[in-house]
Amino acid sequence: MQHLIETQQFDRESLKKLFELATSLEGKRERTLDGKILAALFYEPSTRTRLSFESAMLRLGGDVITMESGDSSSQAKGETLEDSIRVINHYADIIVLRHGETGSATRAAAVSKIPVINAGDGNLGQHPTQALLDLYTIQRELGREDGIHIAFVGNLRYYRSPRSLAYLLSKYKDIRITFVSAPELRMEDDVKSHLREHGVQYVETEDMQAVFRDADVLYQTRIAKEWIKNDAEYEKLKGRYIITRETADAMKEGAIIIHPLPRVGEIAEDVDDSPHAVYFRQVGYGLIVRMALLKTILNGD
Repeated sequence: MQHLIETQQFDRESLKKLFELATSLEGKRERTLDGKILAALFYEPSTRTRLSFESAMLRLGGDVITMESGDSSSQAKGETLEDSIRVINHYADIIVLRHGETGSATRAAAVSKIPVINAGDGNLGQHPTQALLDLYTIQRELGREDGIHIAFVGNLRYYRSPRSLAYLLSKYKDIRITFVSAPELRMEDDVKSHLREHGVQYVETEDMQAVFRDADVLYQTRIAKEWIKNDAEYEKLKGRYIITRETADAMKEGAIIIHPLPRVGEIAEDVDDSPHAVYFRQVGYGLIVRMALLKTILNGD
């Protein structure tokens, strides 16, 4: 794997190997990437993805150079993404790219001689490393990947993380998916077509009450004001699906709540100490998954 652009690049065997490596790296620091440089190019805001990649690289002995926004780059002067990538090829050994345009990671990879990792490309693109850590979280917490009922809740139209995870889940057996959203925020047809082609059962509903007691995984999302430009529509949608402590307490034993974060009111704070709430452990899992990815891509592990 030279570049990581989308979750469709993985099969079950490569996922198993990656997750075994991630588990072996938990709590460790090493020097396997000594002398390597990661360029973190974030044209959009990020906390967890950028810092976890930087931390992962440092924990493996590598170094990091960072660009925190498009306004601080030559994009503000009119430079194309392709030209920026060609230049950064001389400075680093791997690029982690977040960009607001769908397809930007593919464009970057097409001109890059060093690996490119897609850290989110537009609201209709993918966020493959988030999906990988989401799947790893499910595996760690449930002890399995097959035979799972997952309910994706909230903003499914504009949120790239559920899109990426849905593609990944199609590689497993006996998966059931429930998409819970307002009509304006339904999952896009490309994902649903992929699920049908791979025999994955899914249903769509506006009623979270009909699903949360049965689901093994509640995948909550933020409505994301930056992607819903109409203020009146955002205000109408933002409070529609909220996981309260009462909701969490009614979930079945062993079920989990995950969230790519940040949350903005869609999970009540008193849910945090529920045995079902694993979203802060999920952040820690993300660090070791990204360490494993960097080792795999740069060292061929």
